[in-house]
Amino acid sequence: MNRKNVLFIAVDDLRTQLGCYGMDWVHSPHIDALAAAGTVFERAYCQQAICGPSRASVLSGCRPDTNGVHDLQTQLREAMPDVLSLPEHFKNNGYETISIGKIYHHKNDDLQGWSKEPFQSKGDWQGRGYLTDEAIETIAQGDKEREQHGDKRRGLGPAFEAADVADEDYHDGKDALAAIEELNRLKTLDKPFFLGLGFHKPHLPFNAPKRYWDMYNAESLPLAKNPFFPKGITEYSLADFGELRGYFGVPKEGPIPDEFARQLIHGYCACVTYMDAQLGKVIQHLKDLNLYDNTIIVLWGDHGWKLGEHNSWCKHSNFEIDTQAPLIAVDPSIQQNRTAALVEFIDMYPSLCELCNIEIPEQCEGQSFVSLMHDGGAPWRDTALSQYPRGDVMGYTMRTDRYRYTEWLNKSDNALRARELYDHQVDDQENENIAESADEALLVQLSAQLHQGWNIT
Repeated sequence: MNRKNVLFIAVDDLRTQLGCYGMDWVHSPHIDALAAAGTVFERAYCQQAICGPSRASVLSGCRPDTNGVHDLQTQLREAMPDVLSLPEHFKNNGYETISIGKIYHHKNDDLQGWSKEPFQSKGDWQGRGYLTDEAIETIAQGDKEREQHGDKRRGLGPAFEAADVADEDYHDGKDALAAIEELNRLKTLDKPFFLGLGFHKPHLPFNAPKRYWDMYNAESLPLAKNPFFPKGITEYSLADFGELRGYFGVPKEGPIPDEFARQLIHGYCACVTYMDAQLGKVIQHLKDLNLYDNTIIVLWGDHGWKLGEHNSWCKHSNFEIDTQAPLIAVDPSIQQNRTAALVEFIDMYPSLCELCNIEIPEQCEGQSFVSLMHDGGAPWRDTALSQYPRGDVMGYTMRTDRYRYTEWLNKSDNALRARELYDHQVDDQENENIAESADEALLVQLSAQLHQGWNIT
């Protein structure tokens, strides 16, 4: 049997701000072409809106509470030593498994899952990926300022850069070239491949070649529609600006001025388009090698991202804008469609197994979405679950067709500390928490549904 290959594409901090998700002012032609060839999951949700736990859940098929990864420090193999990871499972089934760029948060996590050592490119950049003299000059000053505040992060210059350089001078361009070279090798092997390709952009800093910045008119880029705190939020709801304030030149307190916010949004868009161009090169090479028709392609952003929404930036919340992320799956033998089904990222593992005729391990807590690829309206579950920790409290959130309901529970005894309810029928931006005024019967129903989904007693 001629088994299908897998091209598994992870993108850091990619929100659903793409042409194929209705944002026609964003230049994402190659992602849009994938969407036109496969299935667009319009409502797909990560398990936790931060890259380490999100990736660990995808690659283990298990929720963060099961695999034990809730932060950026913990590696999957440390928390769940006997896990049968997604790449390891494919490797055990005769696949050549390759990692290029950022697949796991930690490069050396799950080395037994790959056929050879994971590859991450190196270049002439300094700090967190800077090439211009102006940016490099700020790194030492920024490091000194953070050190005075007890911040141990280093190498953070400005929040964005537009160097007039070739694509290959930055990280993602080099990783795309590495993937192309790897495809040439994989083509010669007498076995199928699982190629994991992880693009870094649009992660901060928003550094991309100038030509991609020039594709946008900054003044025409929309600012956040809701640059204010939601009414009735809890003390656990938001996490301010995440890592953004650590970058040189970013205000250390207070809101981001509109002019600077527009520069950040411009940089984010430029990075999306730069990453999209690298993706296009890899897909075209897959076609040139006559591998496309026998290759499953899955593209996903590891979580959403705020660009000023809720008076916040970055991720780290249970809001829709952070938990929802792009997910596109292409099987050349299945016709294109879209689905509004509530899909979770832990569904990727069993779905890839089914598409490639590999047994689904018992550890998988998701379910295969292959039926949705054939028919976007096929029967499906009615919730999607995510979570986010805040100190001694865990926030468990549930998306239904109409509502997002969240309970913040003590980690020690599951006692209720706070809750949130957003009605997407009238408030799809989640600007007002109506938990205090909602019908009690509705709250009881949603709470029971959430506790059943999470198996909370």
